[in-house]
Amino acid sequence: MATVAINLATGTFQQEEIIVGIDLGTTNSLVAYVHPDSRQPVAINDQGRGSIVPSVVHFPADGIDPVVGNEAREFLLTDPQRTIYSMKRLLGKSYRDLGLHATQLGYKVIDDNSEGLVKIRVDDRFFSPIELSADILKELRARAEHALKTPVNRAVITVPAYFNDSQRQATRDAGRLAGLEVLRIVNEPTAAALAYGIGLDPSEEKTVAVYDLGGGTFDISILRIQQGIFEVLSTNGDTYLGGDDFDRVVTEHWSTIFQLPASFQTNPHLQQQLRLAAEMAKKYLSQHDDFTTQLTDEAGQNTTVTLTRAQFNDLIRPLVDRTIAACRQAVQDAKLEGFEGKRRQGQEDNEKVGSHTPSPPSLLPSSRLDAVLLVGGSTRVPLVYDAVSEFFGQPANNSLNPDEVVALGAAIQADILAGNRRDVLLLDVTPLTLGIETLGGLLDPIIPRNSKIPTKAGRQYTTSVDGQVNLKIAVYQGERDLVSQNRKLGEFVLTGIPAMPAGLPKVDVNFLLNADGILQVEAIELRSNTRQQVEIKPQYGLTDEQVEQMLMDSLMNAKEDVAARLLIEARTAAEQLLYQVSNFTRKNREHLTENELTATEAQVEALRTALTGTERDPILKAMDELEELTRPYAERVMNISIQQAMAGKKIE
Repeated sequence: MATVAINLATGTFQQEEIIVGIDLGTTNSLVAYVHPDSRQPVAINDQGRGSIVPSVVHFPADGIDPVVGNEAREFLLTDPQRTIYSMKRLLGKSYRDLGLHATQLGYKVIDDNSEGLVKIRVDDRFFSPIELSADILKELRARAEHALKTPVNRAVITVPAYFNDSQRQATRDAGRLAGLEVLRIVNEPTAAALAYGIGLDPSEEKTVAVYDLGGGTFDISILRIQQGIFEVLSTNGDTYLGGDDFDRVVTEHWSTIFQLPASFQTNPHLQQQLRLAAEMAKKYLSQHDDFTTQLTDEAGQNTTVTLTRAQFNDLIRPLVDRTIAACRQAVQDAKLEGFEGKRRQGQEDNEKVGSHTPSPPSLLPSSRLDAVLLVGGSTRVPLVYDAVSEFFGQPANNSLNPDEVVALGAAIQADILAGNRRDVLLLDVTPLTLGIETLGGLLDPIIPRNSKIPTKAGRQYTTSVDGQVNLKIAVYQGERDLVSQNRKLGEFVLTGIPAMPAGLPKVDVNFLLNADGILQVEAIELRSNTRQQVEIKPQYGLTDEQVEQMLMDSLMNAKEDVAARLLIEARTAAEQLLYQVSNFTRKNREHLTENELTATEAQVEALRTALTGTERDPILKAMDELEELTRPYAERVMNISIQQAMAGKKIE
């Protein structure tokens, strides 16, 4: 007997489960789907709470489940140290990548003085940006299921065009942890073009610019679209430039002009009050000429602050000029005909020093660029619209809601994957993730499943032992985090690596997957140019049923897999830290007191004890405490080394 599904939200027969499109944003996130009757993409507005879900996660002090979205945003002011925002900026990043930006966040990002991925500490618990992003995706999934009255298990998720492989894989992992099968990771400018209806007609050929200025990031992409294929000709931007920075310059202006107490910069609660007031001013001044509000300090004293649109424009113009400079570089990199690259006299210097000189008109003919599309809530700022339109020599297209456009495009891509749009070309994809084994028996993905083929991807690795001259490259296929739960395809050994200290050799591992599904793996040690390669057939011996079973296993065991991966990563990082501390104390005993040596040894033993357990958080806590203890010692030794260098003495 056949079973027919009826979607209770739409009242229509449902042939297959709905595939949603998700915009996982820095400031806000959205979920959308294509309505089965109108065939138009729609942003889901569950229970009238609005389509936008703030990308904020709050952890209550009592340790119950996290609060996500609109409700969590309220705690930015009252409980900032337990309220995490802008986690997209942290995806796939190490502490060294963040630099000074880490200190500007209202919560604690762990500094492990390494290239390891960042961790966020909330009381005695530790979270990765992947886990926090998964909380956002769970909320989006729950809203979609509640609004559509149907299970939602599959999704297309968008990422910035400049996201590297590590950041893209982190996004996939977050989706998997949220219980979603991520069918495709789509570039945000590609999704924007689809939402504007560009690229749906296979016969059209267009070149478009997508200017995306969100809350935390900016990117400009030049796309060539022909025969249903979206080709990114160039991309440029800044991963730390967005509406948040508009807010920052306003807070700095108010602090100076109105002589706000220093506590507005140091007290987390007052800091958030000031930041949220600046955000309110930014939005208000997009429609009005003057803004006024009151700020209350810890003593209950009120200070009235004001801002005009003209003042706001002067404050943000250097930031907008930076986006225009990136646009100019993207157009030049795309090598479009007709762009001569001229600028007004002194313009290059003005861009570098943040001058308030307006950007010059572009010399790019409109005929060479068919459209300029605006994406991101910050493009609502009038100065941004004017600057972009002036540079490209044509009115920018802002006809769609800039907050929703990426999610709507993702929904269209999901509809294409569902087979509902037969006129759009879809390139063949690889059915399972391909990767290599790394320390602790983990699978490090190189080519994620559903990547279009032919494709090429690679990552850089190094040695883990001093003097290591051989490196085994073991290739696996599957969706689980541990290699023992995936299918081994083959292995080879890269020999002849020059004997160097651990971490010094640089080994590029490249995967080239051709249209026939043949995988060529190449490893190159960059310093010596030593190389080795092998050909593998990744799908050999796997039936469709086996592929489906591997996918099902990965979804059913996602939480356990991620927990196992995080525990192994914590143990590996802890062992490296113990090795570094041991070397440091051995070489620099004369610069340390007996009390310092005793305290260090006690903390080392505490970390070793934590390593014997099966919980990740105690390991991370012991690591954090050891790093906090030894950081002043390292700074002292560095200062001594500098003094010796200045005196002409040799440093070992």
